[in-house]
Amino acid sequence: MITYLDNASINAEQAIDLYVRSTLGERRPIHNINTFADMLANANLIVSAWDGEKLVGISRTLTDFSYVAYLADLAVDENYQRQGIGKRLIEETKSRLGPECMIVLLAAPKANTYYEHIGFEHNPRAWMLKK
Repeated sequence: MITYLDNASINAEQAIDLYVRSTLGERRPIHNINTFADMLANANLIVSAWDGEKLVGISRTLTDFSYVAYLADLAVDENYQRQGIGKRLIEETKSRLGPECMIVLLAAPKANTYYEHIGFEHNPRAWMLKK
């Protein structure tokens, strides 16, 4: 049975381990523990999925809780995928936002088709300014 929490204490090592197990580690700074610690400390809404003591999923969001929520990371352990955990993490995130708050994200290449399947609308107007 998977438990969903919005108040779990997750350290950088646990998060990095999950990101590696989810393949999101391919696009995240998994070799920089300080950056990962900052990513966790500065996100203002984190919902996590647990199988007992094992972290199996995370939704990491930056939001004003009223107008927009940027879903920065959605990661589910590959061994737990296709069980509805990602969808449930998004639902749990949405339930903590205001009723008019939209969720925006940039899809990882391997997950591009997933989001339309669960109700997201594609928007080709995203822009990035890299460091």
